[in-house]
Amino acid sequence: MSRDSATVSTSEDGVVKRLIDVRARINAAALDAGRSVESVTLVAVSKTYEAADIVPVLAAGQRVFGENRVQEAKAKWPALREHHPDISLHLIGPLQSNKAGEAVVLFDVIETIDRPKIAAAVAAEMAKQGRMLDLFVQINTGEEPQKAGIAPKDAAAFVAYCRDELRLAIAGLMCIPPVEDMPAPHFALLAKMAGELGLAKFSMGMSSDFECAVSLGATHVRVGSAIFGARG
Repeated sequence: MSRDSATVSTSEDGVVKRLIDVRARINAAALDAGRSVESVTLVAVSKTYEAADIVPVLAAGQRVFGENRVQEAKAKWPALREHHPDISLHLIGPLQSNKAGEAVVLFDVIETIDRPKIAAAVAAEMAKQGRMLDLFVQINTGEEPQKAGIAPKDAAAFVAYCRDELRLAIAGLMCIPPVEDMPAPHFALLAKMAGELGLAKFSMGMSSDFECAVSLGATHVRVGSAIFGARG
């Protein structure tokens, strides 16, 4: 085995071991919370990673992935899907209205519906393309002015607008807590809001806090560096 081959093999072994570890931690957190392990979906966040980095994770059975940008997803996922048509791809980054058409082609879930213009653009594209995606409304639980998302006080009205005027079947809510805050209050708030709005799904928790999110009811956790390793 050449040095390059050995390096690739070691890298692949490392990512698979980390994936197995993350799955085990999710399962343990779910069981500790009295939940079934099947009630939590791991979204492996592959943003900034090359297709070659993703292949061993696919080989290990992971099928749900998250990407931040439409263009990056367009560059790598169509080819990967030729070999794995059962992939479910989530958009977890901000969406521009002029990218809505490509997003509806590429993704199965959009977790970042965050304003009326985006909701309307996605609704129009789904009707045009005849595709139905799962849509999550992004909630700005910390009410940070620089961050995307609907303020908690406006969430009920926005979800009603999506449902009643745009005829969108909103599947759930998503949040990204402020980096300087303890995440648990934000996760608890999102879970409470989802219950009040009659939404069964809520996406919360990342590499540093996904076990906390699972303990507070997360149905989806978005984990990148804990699986793929530190980004360069």
